Amino acid sequence: MTDLKPDIHDRLSETFGALADPTRRAILARLALGEASVTELGEPFEMSMPAISKHLKVLQRAGLIARGREAQWRPCRLQARPLQDVAGWVEHYRRFWEESFDRLDDYLRELKKQPSKNRESKK
Repeated sequence: MTDLKPDIHDRLSETFGALADPTRRAILARLALGEASVTELGEPFEMSMPAISKHLKVLQRAGLIARGREAQWRPCRLQARPLQDVAGWVEHYRRFWEESFDRLDDYLRELKKQPSKNRESKK
């Protein structure tokens, strides 16, 4: 199948599960700009802080964020490694689709040649 280690599939499941929610994807997009507190991350959403904390726990469990502690401030920051694993997994399938499109192009070129042969034989 692929040259990925077997345990990566469990991590991919965890990562895809975390990425499945639009709120969590928005939180990751915000963290791509830099560290932010839980309060800052929750500002754009109409939900309670406990709900935001639950989203952060899912992201943290998937390894997508790290949470720190600096005095009273508890910054969250993006962790890119799980996203690299996803990109590697998707890359395998991107190559598949590109090869499929190349084969389709070849096939279409052959089809374009055939009608001209059929027209010549009818004359």
